[in-house]
Amino acid sequence: MKLYSAIDLHSSNNHLAIIDENMEPVFNKKLNNAMPDILGALKPYQETISGVVVESTYNWYWLVDALTEAGYPVHLANPSAIQRYSGLKYADDIHDAFWLAKLLKLGILPEGYIYPKHTRPLRDLLRKRSHLVRLRTSLVISLQNIITRSCGTTVRSNAIKKLTQDDVSIHLSNHEDLTLSGTVSKETIDFMTRQITRIESRIVRKVQLSEPYTSLLTIPGVGKILALTIMLETGPISRFAKVGNYASYCRKVASTWLSNEKVKGAGNKKNGNKYLAWAFSEAATYARRYHSASRNFYNRKRSHSNGMIAHNALAHKLARAAYYIMRDNVAFVEAKLYA
Repeated sequence: MKLYSAIDLHSSNNHLAIIDENMEPVFNKKLNNAMPDILGALKPYQETISGVVVESTYNWYWLVDALTEAGYPVHLANPSAIQRYSGLKYADDIHDAFWLAKLLKLGILPEGYIYPKHTRPLRDLLRKRSHLVRLRTSLVISLQNIITRSCGTTVRSNAIKKLTQDDVSIHLSNHEDLTLSGTVSKETIDFMTRQITRIESRIVRKVQLSEPYTSLLTIPGVGKILALTIMLETGPISRFAKVGNYASYCRKVASTWLSNEKVKGAGNKKNGNKYLAWAFSEAATYARRYHSASRNFYNRKRSHSNGMIAHNALAHKLARAAYYIMRDNVAFVEAKLYA
């Protein structure tokens, strides 16, 4: 008889549930997040367990890796696509674990992609880079605002980020307290710039663009680091059946619920990959600066809406182009995107 197992995972503990082919409970127990405890509980049933479900929480890496290495077929559940029966009067970790096991038994478990263990650290290192870039940007904007409020002048962000030049102290030299604020901000920005460069050097040294991702460099606004980000965050492009699926995964599709052509609410706007959303947003920023066709498209959209909508529309266009480039291993064709 086949058995189906699921683990409701939390930060320090988990709940393990096992059901049989008739969806009757076979085992359930709360366990510590320690692999000897989990493997020990599963061992008596190992020969008959056809799959173990782990919910895609923030801390699933260690558990999925260990279960896979122990020989268990692991399924990563996508929590944003799972709904619990709304008529339940009571639910807890036991119910959640058994519910996941039942979805697996019925063959309707919404699953997420288990990213390969050997490339996951490089992807996470690039994620750290994007985190530092966002922090640095917030500091740059804050420093620009201080200078503008106090001196009535504007310093470009590129000038602030220059490691070999200090354009900050000059403007705040007549304000003792603000000089300290500006100096601290500039030193922190410079430190982050060095760390970002350090990460980029490691990434470029350890991973290279491979087919069919090399042609990502032909997309306007996409350089080496953004191309590597898109490659590592996307994984196999075959995961996405259609271009719309990929654009949605990149968070470049509106989340709206319609009924009889009337808006009945909105879905989960954060469903998807935030790092791909950021990558294509960055690409759109550079594309409209340095690529005339992209800039013209942006300006046309902005003339009928606003800057944010126009920017997102351009990012959506670039995400769709990236899908076809990766799927078909072809170069970017401007006429096809902006026809």
